[in-house]
Amino acid sequence: MTCVMLAGAGCFLAMRPFLGGKLQELLALGLVLERREAMDSQALPELFSAAVRLGVTLMVPLWIVLAVAALAGVLGFGGWVFSVEAMKPNLEKLNPVTGLKRVFGWNGLSELGKAMGKFVLVGVVAAVLLWALAAELLSLGRLSVDAGLSKAAGLVALCFAVLSSVLILIAAVDVPFQAWQFKRRLRMTKQEVKDEQKETEGRPELRARIRAAQQEIANRRMMEEVPKADVVATNPTHYAVALRYDANNMRAPQVVAKGADLIALNIRRIAAAHDVPLFEHPPLAQALFHTTSLGEEIPPRLYVAVAQVLTYVYQLQGKGLRSSGAAAGRGRGQPEPMARPELEIDPDLVIDPREARRARQRAPQ
Repeated sequence: MTCVMLAGAGCFLAMRPFLGGKLQELLALGLVLERREAMDSQALPELFSAAVRLGVTLMVPLWIVLAVAALAGVLGFGGWVFSVEAMKPNLEKLNPVTGLKRVFGWNGLSELGKAMGKFVLVGVVAAVLLWALAAELLSLGRLSVDAGLSKAAGLVALCFAVLSSVLILIAAVDVPFQAWQFKRRLRMTKQEVKDEQKETEGRPELRARIRAAQQEIANRRMMEEVPKADVVATNPTHYAVALRYDANNMRAPQVVAKGADLIALNIRRIAAAHDVPLFEHPPLAQALFHTTSLGEEIPPRLYVAVAQVLTYVYQLQGKGLRSSGAAAGRGRGQPEPMARPELEIDPDLVIDPREARRARQRAPQ
């Protein structure tokens, strides 16, 4: 509404000379009538058609400006929304009880308060404006007809522009309030949020069963990778991490299975059943468990320790393959088996990162 009023006032001020001339021409066309035209039955329709064409010519620029302003206001504040929902017949709108609730409800009272505030503001500005222009309005009677009409038209256009500008103050308050009220109406209650969550995600019992099934499938797939591992680091019973390394396709050893407690027991059981070596080293197992994820490569800080373990395991497997001829091998000068490596693991890798973070938060500053 503010855009339309301001655009109309600006159009009147900009087109005042054009509008004045066309209005004078339209007035003369309606009042000046020759005797011949008055006696001719065909002349009056032609005069009427000419007056209509002149009136339309006079109003078309204003209509275009107002239409553009109305579209600009809608697009600027609310965006373009086209819907035929409002044109559908709705018998509830004819219900007088619903109408009375709408009128006498909180929304109706707030709209009434806003309307009264707008009326008071525009009324006060109009009174001040008329008081300031009182001398010029009274002086119109001392002017000629042409000069008086021209000055009166200018004063009317000026008053219209000033009163339309007052709507800017109203819009500056009303638009944010309407946006806040609209968002508040769209806000869902706690119960509606719970109901929607149940509809979209399912009930908690069903979600728990789904998560359990997904976890079981993931564990089954993980256990299928244990026989392909090269070594399983253990703690000895709490943690188990299975590693696999392919020098041709991997940059570093990869974690193919990991778990704690019961899952760790299953990993050790499957590894023992498929002759996968178990390397018992609590710091290494804890570090691998806390710093790696399933399917990821080990961190660079564990490269040396894991390389020593794999070298030791590979040598043990080679010794196992030649166990039947071990004595003969020693006689031919084969190297003695490698001793169990002494690994150095940084202490900060052994601690669970979440526990370390909570400990730092609990520590005094």
